[in-house]
Amino acid sequence: MQPLIDNARTFGQRPEEFAKLAEGQSPQVLFITCSDSRVVPALITGARPGELFELRTAGNIVPPYASQTPTSEAATIEYAVEVLGVRDIVVCGHSHCGAVGALVRGDDLTAVPAVRDWLAHATPRPAGAAEDPAVTQGVQAHALTQLLRLRSYPFIEKKLKERQLTLHAWYYEVHTGSVRAHSADTDTFEAL
Repeated sequence: MQPLIDNARTFGQRPEEFAKLAEGQSPQVLFITCSDSRVVPALITGARPGELFELRTAGNIVPPYASQTPTSEAATIEYAVEVLGVRDIVVCGHSHCGAVGALVRGDDLTAVPAVRDWLAHATPRPAGAAEDPAVTQGVQAHALTQLLRLRSYPFIEKKLKERQLTLHAWYYEVHTGSVRAHSADTDTFEAL
């Protein structure tokens, strides 16, 4: 913890670098990814403060849209699209994902009921090789499922029809740092 505290103490000693941020934000991308500490969106993309709007959830799950009982995730997505006017949404899964791995393997999650109930939003259960520690196939299929889930949000569907929004599925390898993007033409994840 101490190195983090030390950095936080010196971080604010460069106010000239941050003054413009008080004027507002205008990110072009909503980046939806896992809460996993090994996945750092700004590091992966090289984004500076104000350039990337982030939504981090266990297993990068986009919950079903339900306007009667909105979720924090749905509110974040709606704000990014309707208020901030992001032009792109990236759903980024990652190798060695504990959440997707648990789903692929069918792990017993009764000891962590909140996790179990959250992961129930990941339906359908991602397919993949349970013996693959990177759960590559499962993570990639899961990212594509989350794109389909996004399409069910009415304001997303509208923006897609108006060609004001583009959806992307990415796969980040934590053990190599490489990023692959889904290509609709080949239905595969290819190097960026």
